[in-house]
Amino acid sequence: MKTARNRITRWWWVRHAPVTVNDGCIYGQTDPVCDCDDAAAFLGLASLLPREAVWVTSHLARTHMTAAAIVRAGLPGPDPVPGPGVIVEQDLAEQSFGDWHGMKYTDLAEMQADAYHRFWLAPAHEAPPGGESFVHVMERVSRAIRRLNDEHETRDIIAVTHGGTIRAALAEALDLTPEAALAFSIDNLSLTRIERFDGPGVGHGWRVVTVNQRPSEPRAALSARPA
Repeated sequence: MKTARNRITRWWWVRHAPVTVNDGCIYGQTDPVCDCDDAAAFLGLASLLPREAVWVTSHLARTHMTAAAIVRAGLPGPDPVPGPGVIVEQDLAEQSFGDWHGMKYTDLAEMQADAYHRFWLAPAHEAPPGGESFVHVMERVSRAIRRLNDEHETRDIIAVTHGGTIRAALAEALDLTPEAALAFSIDNLSLTRIERFDGPGVGHGWRVVTVNQRPSEPRAALSARPA
């Protein structure tokens, strides 16, 4: 009698390149462009990522620009990005900061008063005015991950997304509290790998391979430094 084998879906999470104009402002779900001039970083990513994969981005331009730069660096993939062959998934977008979008962090305490202080007392559970909490981000990211796992089971999935999104993906994989998930550092152009196991005898069903790996690092490096 044949033994049933586990089915593995491999996620390759890449945080987008740094935004071109930040100036200490909150950009969240606004849509600034990013700086894709770090050729060495993109070459490193192209060498680390799988050559046959499902490509996923958020709806924000900085993820499209980053994915396109990885393809230009030599990794076979969809061209142009976004376009046919790329799944644009709005549920994988960065956290919405609502009325705080475009404001400088240095000005928030004075301008937002009580709302600002409530947020930083419980940043995982409190939502900025007109925005969403990190708990809500976790819910929508988990929903998207589970759906994409079902639709692309046993495939490699390259997901070019955002720091908050990747923290939420780690929370899904490790069954973390929101506060614990926020403790991860996720740098621009870093790689985070997690794998989903489905099949008989599988317990939790997830394995974390690497977190916040820089493209130049030859080996996986697990990082849990405060964000």
